[in-house]
Amino acid sequence: MLASTPRKNQPLKIILDSNALFVPLEFKIDIFEELKLLLNRNVEFILLSTVKRELEVLASKDSPKNRREAFFALKLAEKCKYVPVENEIELTTDDAIVRVAKNWNSPVFTNDRQLKKKLRDISVPVIYVRQKSRLDIDGMIS
Repeated sequence: MLASTPRKNQPLKIILDSNALFVPLEFKIDIFEELKLLLNRNVEFILLSTVKRELEVLASKDSPKNRREAFFALKLAEKCKYVPVENEIELTTDDAIVRVAKNWNSPVFTNDRQLKKKLRDISVPVIYVRQKSRLDIDGMIS
């Protein structure tokens, strides 16, 4: 039996932005299965407290259609590991994602153009929806 590298046994943490959790509704893509296939390794999905708070606000205050979608996204988020963010009140959701992604050296799944640019600027890999039909990666995952 061949010895495998310890990194492959450790699940790869993927931080999900709130819009990643809307992808199944919008594009009919099973993000959890697609991420496993795309990355070809054990994956741990991360939901930061700031992202959850953002979804909860949408679920309580937005239009009826957006509230339904936010409730769906929160239900999907139950498949993720919840991670509280220190000083979350002082940070925007994007800033929290950037900080955690940089500290953990973890890729982020987002379709947000501004967030993608911030992450690219600090060499954090970004997973996104390409051509409305599949997931793709921008950057190298170690």
